[in-house]
Amino acid sequence: MSSRSFVHLHCHTHYSLLDGASSIPKLVGRAKDHGMNSLAITDHGNLHGALQFYRECKKNDINPIIGYEAYIAPGARSDRSAGNMKDSNYHLTLLAQNKTGFQNLVKMASAAYLEGFYFKPRIDKELLEAHSEGIICLSGCVSSEFSQAILKGWGDTPQMENAIEVAKWFQSVFDDRFYLEIMNNGVEIQRIQLEGAVEIGKQIGIPAVATSDCHYVDKEDAEAQDVMLCINTGNQYFLRSPEEMYEKFSGLEETVARSQEIANTVDIDLELGKRHFPTFAPPEQKSSEDYLRELCIQGLKERYADNEEMCPAGELSQVVMDRLDRELGVINKLGFPDYFLICWDFVMQAREKGIPTTARGSGVGAIVCYALYLSHVCPIKYDLLFERFLDENRLEAPDIDIDFCKERRGEIIRYVKDKYGEANVAQIGTFGTLAARAAIKDVGRTLGIPLARVNQITGMIPEELGITLPKALEKSGELSDVYEADGEIREMVDLALRIEGLARNVGTHAAAVVIGDKPLTEYVPLGRVSGKQDVITQWSMNDVEDAGLLKMDFLGLRNLTILRIAVDLIEETTGKVIDPLKFPLDDEETFALLCRGETKGVFQLESGGIRDLLQRMKPDHFRDIIATAALYRPGPLEGGMVDEYIEVKHGRKEANYAHPVLEEILNETHGVMVYQEQVMRILNRLGGIELAKAYTCIKAISKKKESIINANREEFLKGAVESGLDARFAEELWVMITKFAGYGFNK
Repeated sequence: MSSRSFVHLHCHTHYSLLDGASSIPKLVGRAKDHGMNSLAITDHGNLHGALQFYRECKKNDINPIIGYEAYIAPGARSDRSAGNMKDSNYHLTLLAQNKTGFQNLVKMASAAYLEGFYFKPRIDKELLEAHSEGIICLSGCVSSEFSQAILKGWGDTPQMENAIEVAKWFQSVFDDRFYLEIMNNGVEIQRIQLEGAVEIGKQIGIPAVATSDCHYVDKEDAEAQDVMLCINTGNQYFLRSPEEMYEKFSGLEETVARSQEIANTVDIDLELGKRHFPTFAPPEQKSSEDYLRELCIQGLKERYADNEEMCPAGELSQVVMDRLDRELGVINKLGFPDYFLICWDFVMQAREKGIPTTARGSGVGAIVCYALYLSHVCPIKYDLLFERFLDENRLEAPDIDIDFCKERRGEIIRYVKDKYGEANVAQIGTFGTLAARAAIKDVGRTLGIPLARVNQITGMIPEELGITLPKALEKSGELSDVYEADGEIREMVDLALRIEGLARNVGTHAAAVVIGDKPLTEYVPLGRVSGKQDVITQWSMNDVEDAGLLKMDFLGLRNLTILRIAVDLIEETTGKVIDPLKFPLDDEETFALLCRGETKGVFQLESGGIRDLLQRMKPDHFRDIIATAALYRPGPLEGGMVDEYIEVKHGRKEANYAHPVLEEILNETHGVMVYQEQVMRILNRLGGIELAKAYTCIKAISKKKESIINANREEFLKGAVESGLDARFAEELWVMITKFAGYGFNK
């Protein structure tokens, strides 16, 4: 650890797409190793990593300095007359000093994409003047306007005067928050720029600050950076220690120390988690709570109109009302009535337009969703738990996945934009990362290894969802052997290991849409995917939710399109209007078709593996179809749960129930723990753990949160013994639960 302070104010992560090889945790970790108390992020032209960086720094007691290396248009950002990419922009380093500065960065980074894009997302001097408050400006690398004026005019007095004028303009905008940036990464033009900048700084009284253009974390990562760039940039762009910086700037130590002085002025508090949800305006000055209740009662009376058990004599039964009151109590307490009304509103729009729509996922466990026609499954009939979806102990917003006919999904997104304001709605961005095979292919191409050989190596990676290269080397003896025996392949795989998981491109999330109470640029940076007009967030889904914005999933589902077309064709050819939601669930011919595995084109039942499973299972009840979707996953398949289900179902084995409650809960799945809801019921009814806490327990087990797991274990064992279970079996049951929670699925 150095006794002399230095802070990196110019750092690129892998979000400088294909121009950085630093993951954020690795970058922050190395800065901490170097004894630094602050660190900046300055990715090229975007704020993709800002929130992840902020959280990681806070976690490591490092002061986060959020910035970005902006592209500046030579004239107006709207001017696209420059002949080539180089002439169309300069670089500039901008750092947020406080929350106001961060908000100004967000606005500029958004305008760069939405207003100034030309080869790169560009801002201009007009935006800098309008949004300079709270921002520290460094004059930039050798590609900045200031540096280019020095490089063009070295030894030429008129040209140097031009550099002075540029510096004075920035000083007039940023006052004492403007610094001349100097670098020494072993490049000759940096040396020339450094000498000119120091000389000009002395002449006109603008302080210089030393930075290091960091594109990767360790010296050893240089080759990985070359792969990302596919060029040889040398070994000088790593995260230097303070001592290495003082050594590089011998005689200019004050410029190195100034980085710490600048960092000490930075204090950003982003208030993550504060909600900025849109509000729904109910009619006739009703409150959202009252209007939601009114809609639910009306919807349930329609839903249960022909069901004497649920709606005797046209009035909702006590069971239904108790469930509704309990759910609305939680929804109102957490402040989410508007969320449900917003969902109801756009689903109503879809229904009126004849666009098929349905919710899926844990939201189907809410009778409120059934009442509002978001979902079409009665949660009481199928014993679906509201607590799996929402409870008052959880802080996160509800998350209802809603499917729409794929061909007409865009109409509903357009409706939402019209209703809540174009500027208040955007689709959510996502990042394509270098997965195991892609990393090897990119490295192989860069190293010039023949494609056939590269394909041979990628073919050795096991076919497993989300597999990583370390896991592949562990699981594939063939890959491990060739890695050990062939130096060229070892080099390729080693480099691929360094770049695996890094971001390579930006895309649009298939479903997620964000809605704000104000224009989104008040909260998140916006952008566009190259070649497309859709506005997207520069942040991914988790970051958008952390920023307090409402995320909703509008999924386009081909299956709903197929059903719509089939219904239309039947009406055209026969005159009959049929409703797929009223099809019987006990049709023998349909079950015979399922037993034969003839399900190509049937949603979620069409893969070869699941058709084989259907033929083995021989489904004869709708609960078998539900179980198939949950069981056809690596965990249940490898853990023997599928075999157990089939053996008991066909009477070749007897289910073993150690307690009547277990039989009651697991009977529908032949004694096998298949659903998270079943585990929640067991934790609740045998262990005395309330349902709201039971789901938290399951999540803690899957995320290996030992303190929560241990607390629940003690509570469960105590409750299970009091319920009449043998202590040894209670312990065995707990072990089964902890094993299951890792791969259980919701019903």
